Amino acid sequence: MSTRAPAELTPEEIAAVRSWVIHEDEHVLAFNKPSGLSSQGGRIQAHTLDDLLWAFMRSNGKRPELVHRLDRDTSGVIIAARTKPAAGFLGKALQARRFRKTYQALLSAAPEPRAGTIDTPLMRQEIGRESYTRAVTADTPGAQAALSRYRTLSSSEEGALVELDPATGRMHQLRVHMASIGRPMVGDVRYGGALTFAGRAAPRLMLHASKLVFPHPSGGYVTVEAPLPEDFLALKAAGGL
Repeated sequence: MSTRAPAELTPEEIAAVRSWVIHEDEHVLAFNKPSGLSSQGGRIQAHTLDDLLWAFMRSNGKRPELVHRLDRDTSGVIIAARTKPAAGFLGKALQARRFRKTYQALLSAAPEPRAGTIDTPLMRQEIGRESYTRAVTADTPGAQAALSRYRTLSSSEEGALVELDPATGRMHQLRVHMASIGRPMVGDVRYGGALTFAGRAAPRLMLHASKLVFPHPSGGYVTVEAPLPEDFLALKAAGGL
């Protein structure tokens, strides 16, 4: 676990990160991360969730470590390991694809068909200081296999609420896969998503990590769910979904 110098956190930051905890035991912490907060390594000069984990520093100077990431604008479930053995166990489980992630997203129209699998290779690109992912053919140099499943939960004339399950974990995978079938996510400026929904401005990328099922270091599986945030619920209601 980390032994680098602790980040200097304000009482408000400590209270905020503690308020996001949705599961806690001796091995694992799970948070409902708000949109707009980088998981770690963000270029914006502000504390990341990784920095905020110093709020849980133990008496030996060590603190939890994130097991995976969410995009800055994506809200929802993210977990951290509280001990070095837990970090090792969960890291190996993630690599072995033993995590089952479920997301919800708003689209401007229901996909056709309403449920399906997207098996389109992806490739990461660096353009200036920005990282992008694009859908490519399997014979493209640098292409990586990627598989996503989706199903429409509800739809109206205004748009659709879909549930998404990434079987692989490529950068921006769900965003690019949905854009590749002509259904970019509402608020996804980078990949062509609409900036309004049901007559209202989309405040951000409307993607939420709603559930995570993962193997626990003590045995068995744990399911953690994060409720939809207020901005997501407001657009969902406006669209009659």
